[in-house]
Amino acid sequence: MRADAQRNRDAILLAARTCFEAEGINAPTDVIAVRAGVGNATLYRNFPTRDDLLSAVVEESIDALLEESERLDGLDAVAALREWMFQLTWRLRVWQDLPTCIARTKDEDGNPVQPVSARLTARTADFLRRAEADGADGAHGAHGADGAEPSVPAADVFELVTAVSWAVDRFGDDEARARERVELATAGVVARVTRVAGVGTA
Repeated sequence: MRADAQRNRDAILLAARTCFEAEGINAPTDVIAVRAGVGNATLYRNFPTRDDLLSAVVEESIDALLEESERLDGLDAVAALREWMFQLTWRLRVWQDLPTCIARTKDEDGNPVQPVSARLTARTADFLRRAEADGADGAHGAHGADGAEPSVPAADVFELVTAVSWAVDRFGDDEARARERVELATAGVVARVTRVAGVGTA
């Protein structure tokens, strides 16, 4: 990619991130183009659809979230699962209507937002497997060796957390209130995982 083309792309991504944070993911693309200092044709040449643009912007945030999640490997497995569900909720709530977009694209094969959801679902499965495995054999900090599906479907947990993130955004929760909401909403997930693993929920 030529240097000027890369500058245009970077400017579009920065403008889109700013607009999404201020106005939600349905911010007008012409406003994004103006903020980026490019024409609409340049914007659509780089990102043919809104979902292409959204996916590119969200990917950067998700990369950071997944990298940060590695520190949770040092926690007790159930505590790590709880913290991951909160951190995921808190990150997804950043842009208005992102949870709605994730739900809308769930069954749209080939939609550029789907890989984002898939990566987050896979990481959720890691934490679920670890919580069950740790309770079963006491190997704290180890993920399930066989890669088997956790008893609580990771896709279901991801959808639950996505829904909670919508509530966190719409009710204007601060971080403390959001944590309380996530703990209440996911109590059944934690109870089921710990019951399968045979450990306490304290």
